[in-house]
Amino acid sequence: MLSIREVKERTESFFASKGVPNPKLDTDILIAHSLGMKRLELYLDMDRPLTEAQLAELRPLVKRRANREPLQYIVGTVDFCGLRLKTDARALIPRHETEELVELVVEQLKAAPKRILDLGTGTGALALALATQYPEAEVAAVDLSADALDLARENAQDSVGPERVSFYQGSWFEPLPEGAPFDLIVSNPPYLTEVEMTTAEPEVTGHEPHSALVSGKDGLNDLRLILAEVAHYLAPGGLLAMETGIAQKEQLDVFSGRAGLKGQCLEDLSGRPRFYFVRR
Repeated sequence: MLSIREVKERTESFFASKGVPNPKLDTDILIAHSLGMKRLELYLDMDRPLTEAQLAELRPLVKRRANREPLQYIVGTVDFCGLRLKTDARALIPRHETEELVELVVEQLKAAPKRILDLGTGTGALALALATQYPEAEVAAVDLSADALDLARENAQDSVGPERVSFYQGSWFEPLPEGAPFDLIVSNPPYLTEVEMTTAEPEVTGHEPHSALVSGKDGLNDLRLILAEVAHYLAPGGLLAMETGIAQKEQLDVFSGRAGLKGQCLEDLSGRPRFYFVRR
């Protein structure tokens, strides 16, 4: 029988040979997940032998990760702004940079928004995080993908409640019913170029939905559409906050100017110009 220590050493080596970026961390997470343990608990019981049944449960998870399937899809959850969200191939995996977007929005807003819109909601991460941050706000979320909306509804059910967010299927603003404008509109739209997609990690190119990542040859198709229409849906004094590509500021300024708006580029924690904020 193999101990946790032996399985851990073999799995780390196997992952490294397959080019998995964080073989030690991913090994710990997968072993702990398969055993129903916390990661720290592994290190308190390293010589514990694993049964054949336990190894049989772990092996297919290791194989999936070695094939560069994202770890978040394998374990089935991701932590985002204090929420544990279900995640799978129906939607893009929420990332730490998008958590930064939530933090920047909260810093920028002087008053709690009454109506919030999340465009391209995916897992529902932004909508649900902001529904938690602003419990009195009316929150709407839009996505073109019916599968992504199903996932977002499941996450709403598990976090803020099924009635807390209104979900609409369609392209950007198109499916929204007539109503009051929004005080806050957020979006993490597709913004990769076709070339950038070809150079992305296998986890991205082989497993995450391309429609949530790539936006035409220059990566700007969806950002162009959002900025062209947003003034019709943003309340006076309202804020549009988006995650964008790191070399898109000049073009976004042009799109904003055409719509009679003025934008501001904000940096992420690594110093890259990743976010674009527009006030009406």
